[in-house]
Amino acid sequence: MSGMKADNLNRMLVAMVISAVAALGMSVPTNAQQQDNKDKPKQEKQQKGQQPAKQQPQQRAARQQPAQKQQPAQQQQQQAAQQQQQRAQRAARQQPAQQQKQPAQRVVRQQPAQQQAAQQQQQVQQQGAQQQQQRAQRAARQQPAQQQAAQQQQQVQQQGAQQQQQDQRLSQQRQQLNNQQQQRLVLYRQQVQVQDRLWIQRSALLQQQRRAAQYRFQLGYIERRRQQILDQNVSSYDYNNDPNFYSAANYRYSRGGTYYQTNQYGANLLRQAVSYGYEEGLQAGQADREDRWRNASYQSSYAYQDANYGYTGYYVSQSEYSYYFRQGFQRGYDDGYNSRSQYGSYSNGSYSILDAVLLTFLNLRSL
Repeated sequence: MSGMKADNLNRMLVAMVISAVAALGMSVPTNAQQQDNKDKPKQEKQQKGQQPAKQQPQQRAARQQPAQKQQPAQQQQQQAAQQQQQRAQRAARQQPAQQQKQPAQRVVRQQPAQQQAAQQQQQVQQQGAQQQQQRAQRAARQQPAQQQAAQQQQQVQQQGAQQQQQDQRLSQQRQQLNNQQQQRLVLYRQQVQVQDRLWIQRSALLQQQRRAAQYRFQLGYIERRRQQILDQNVSSYDYNNDPNFYSAANYRYSRGGTYYQTNQYGANLLRQAVSYGYEEGLQAGQADREDRWRNASYQSSYAYQDANYGYTGYYVSQSEYSYYFRQGFQRGYDDGYNSRSQYGSYSNGSYSILDAVLLTFLNLRSL
């Protein structure tokens, strides 16, 4: 019930509103017309006053039309300016990159030239190193030659100094040898004089003993020795022209436990002493056997005591020569007295001692 009442009230309210509105609508046009009539003069005045005002917007609009037309151009200009500014900004942004690219490009363009220059410089350095190496190699090849030349020059100088020293030593040695030789000759001549006086005594004794064969042998020995001395005195001996006199010792031999040295001529002279001794001893032994001398002794022979036959006073001392002369004489006397050939042999009309026997007491060895 209440719902129905409410609906009725609402309907009544709506109707009242509609009627009111209708009444109002009827009154408003009348009032508005009256008012319009009253206001018409005013409106005309206002329209007259408003015409300039209306013209002003039109004029502004007319003025604004070019401006409005200019706005797209300005906008285009602005856009162009903006684009230009953007391009400038992009160019500004790109400029470092371009600047970076340009050196890079220049570097890239310069790289072949730099590489070529580096290669040329490297080639120059290599050529310089090769030339230096070649010079070093030439110097190395020349160095042995230079060293060899220097060594040869040094050797020549050393040899010259050694030769000079050797000449000085040889000069001193030659002087010593000359002095020794003079002393040997003096002693030899003194010994000959002593033996000559002794021969006078020995010859008288042989005659008393009636040893005719031994006497004849002794006379022959004295004659041979005198002839040798005469030949030696006649021939002038020049030491400086005798290559054997100053030659170095090249043989060694021993006697009585002592070693001696001599040169080739001295060795030949010692062999000659043994050979001459053997020949003279052989004749002395044959003479005593012919005389049938019972007290035969090689030591009692004048030739054995003298032992100077064949000695010239050079190269070896008189004592050395006499020692080996007596060694040969002893063995020759034994062979002659006993009529045998134990120590020697006969060949081509002369006797000579055997080489094997000679080596037993004269063992010459080369140095």
